[in-house]
Amino acid sequence: MSGNKIILDTNQIIFILNNSGDISWLKKYDIVYLPVIVIGELLFGALNSKNKDKNLEKLDKIIQKCTILNVTHLTSQIYAKIRLSLKKKGKPIPENDLWIAAICIEHNLPLLTADNHFREIEELKMVTV
Repeated sequence: MSGNKIILDTNQIIFILNNSGDISWLKKYDIVYLPVIVIGELLFGALNSKNKDKNLEKLDKIIQKCTILNVTHLTSQIYAKIRLSLKKKGKPIPENDLWIAAICIEHNLPLLTADNHFREIEELKMVTV
């Protein structure tokens, strides 16, 4: 499937980690991306867990199979527009999710997430579970 790409939200990696690390369903995607913000959230969770070393090891294996997307100047411009739009609508979402959405929009890639609040962002392409 040439060109089949997806960005994973934090909750999707947590799902993988909590379900024996099965990532076979990801094979339908040519490229799986992780925003650096997602990695930060996941690292915090692993460091804050009772099984820190085990969780960090499992997380590292997943991260190695993905392409990392960093924040750029364009990301920050998109972030600001999204945040202002949601403020005007009275529909704020978590700060980190604004950054994740901005990265998705910047790269014109869909986000796989279980979080419905992303639906408030009209420009965002989403895949929900």
